[in-house]
Amino acid sequence: MIEGVDRERAPAGERHGPRSSEDALPDIPTGDVDMAAQLALDRGAFATAASAPVPAEAIAADGSPVRRTGLRNGLMLALRFVQARILSVWGLLFAAALCPPKVFADFAIFSALANFVSIAVLLRFEAVFFQSNDRVRLGRAFRLALAVGTVFLAGMTAAILLAASAGWLLRGFGALFLISLASRAAIRLITAEATAEGDFATIGNSNVVQAIVQPAMMILLIWPLGPTALALFAADAFGHAVAASYLFWRRRKALIGFVRLRCWSQGELVESAIRWRTAPTYLLPSALLSFGFMVAPLLALPFAGNALLAAHVALAMRLLEMPMQLFNAAVTPLAMNDLRKREGADRQRWARRITMGMVAIVVVLFAGVAIAALGADYVLEGTQWEGVGEIMALLSLFYGCSTLVGPLHEIGSLSLHPRRQMMTNAVALAGAVLVVWWFGTLSLALLTAIGCVSFARMLAHIQFAWTRMGTPPVLPRAAR
Repeated sequence: MIEGVDRERAPAGERHGPRSSEDALPDIPTGDVDMAAQLALDRGAFATAASAPVPAEAIAADGSPVRRTGLRNGLMLALRFVQARILSVWGLLFAAALCPPKVFADFAIFSALANFVSIAVLLRFEAVFFQSNDRVRLGRAFRLALAVGTVFLAGMTAAILLAASAGWLLRGFGALFLISLASRAAIRLITAEATAEGDFATIGNSNVVQAIVQPAMMILLIWPLGPTALALFAADAFGHAVAASYLFWRRRKALIGFVRLRCWSQGELVESAIRWRTAPTYLLPSALLSFGFMVAPLLALPFAGNALLAAHVALAMRLLEMPMQLFNAAVTPLAMNDLRKREGADRQRWARRITMGMVAIVVVLFAGVAIAALGADYVLEGTQWEGVGEIMALLSLFYGCSTLVGPLHEIGSLSLHPRRQMMTNAVALAGAVLVVWWFGTLSLALLTAIGCVSFARMLAHIQFAWTRMGTPPVLPRAAR
């Protein structure tokens, strides 16, 4: 099942531009940023800071590093994601039958915290991987992201050891969190490199590998450890570690070439960090704010006076995440790969066409989900899950708008005006928090209000992609 896709992938490392030695440095780095991975990677195009001694490099789009990227690659990646979700369901259902609800609540907090922190590990320097077809540029960005991630994880290790020695945290839980965090960061780093090289098969297969290993380990660990949070934490850490190892093994030749000892230079790292400083300055807070808004419905769960209503909301959120993730996995790589080959007014025209197409797909998709959910209530009548269909229908507004914002967020990162996108996410998150505080308790009206905030956020991102994508064409290197 896995090897069948490998024959379909484009040859890793094959590019349009001339090949350069990995230790040579270009006179004036140029390139474009592209985002094409399921795990929520960012691209950015930012204006140059005039006050710095070494000007920050504007990130723009001027070419495609992949020779063959199209509908087949996007559909294959989406298919692999569907397979991974199907494979993981059986393990989750079996574990749900064995573990009490509080264990899953603790695991949800553990997983959300690990995902949130993993966004910041690389400071979003992995976004630079997609700038151009220059392997020298890719190598420099990879070494910078690896160095930053290593320092960040070293700091997290020290913090966890300090918390454990003070009695604030059990050493076992701290170690599992650190393993899970490091594995997530490695997956993010190698996935970005594989995406830049067009190796979508490796990305898709890693999802399948994790979907097989993690639920299996969950069940195996529940047997000796019992239905405890420790078993779920350990399974999560092991599953992500195996996925990271698989990615490294498949991309080992390219990665080893980037990290040869002769390639490392302190001066290069400092220069790269200064030149690309605008990417983490805006992409990182924007990504964190966007993640915070996506978990906004979870903020209302502690205020639920009705435990059954809270369970209905949690189940509805879990179910609605599947079409959202599937849409983003299939559409985002296609949209970004198409836009990075265009410049100026041509890019703006195509951004509008892509936006209109995505709006149509999302409306049909989540309208169908809402109608089907309301129909499911008739089937569930008289059971403890009666009413969950109505909850899903209400949350379809929130998740439908958030689904569309996913690729729009990546499209907007191509603009030279990243501050507005970051502020949009900040205002939306503040609005969601204000709505939860205003209502004070979980209710259908609260879910509707959060959906309205999500709708306003979506409109802001549509307007941004509709008007702010006409960046000036990038001049050839010789003309600079």
